[in-house]
Amino acid sequence: MTLLLRPYTPDDFGTLYAIDQACYPPGIAYSRRTLRWFLRRPGAECVVAEDSGQVVGFVLAHQEGPGAHLVTMDVLTAHRRMGIGAALLNNIERTLASRGVQRIELETATDNGPAVAFWRKHGYLTRGVIKRYYLDSTDAYSMHKLLTVHKEG
Repeated sequence: MTLLLRPYTPDDFGTLYAIDQACYPPGIAYSRRTLRWFLRRPGAECVVAEDSGQVVGFVLAHQEGPGAHLVTMDVLTAHRRMGIGAALLNNIERTLASRGVQRIELETATDNGPAVAFWRKHGYLTRGVIKRYYLDSTDAYSMHKLLTVHKEG
């Protein structure tokens, strides 16, 4: 595996949309319009993962002042459990921390054991449960992590 992490460019949009559709079921995966809206928002930060030149995943967050919301992190099934998600997460956390973000929040389905375990392994704590968050039927954990700002110099 030859992993490259790089910033999103508008040329990536179609690929990222296809990855999101592959990673989540209908109704949870973002529509083209919604994904484009998140990517264009002021404060949007998106990191793309390539393996041997093929885009295999991405993470998208939105910063607002000292807080950020992790909108989605998608890694194609065949490329999971190879450290790509951890690399994407570490990259975006460092970038956001360097911009003054002190806290990242996210939601994840309560019935997605691997995702819950991933977030907890990476220091995310459960704040509570949001009832019927996904498709008005599946509960989600509201999770957060406090970031440490690392100053270079």
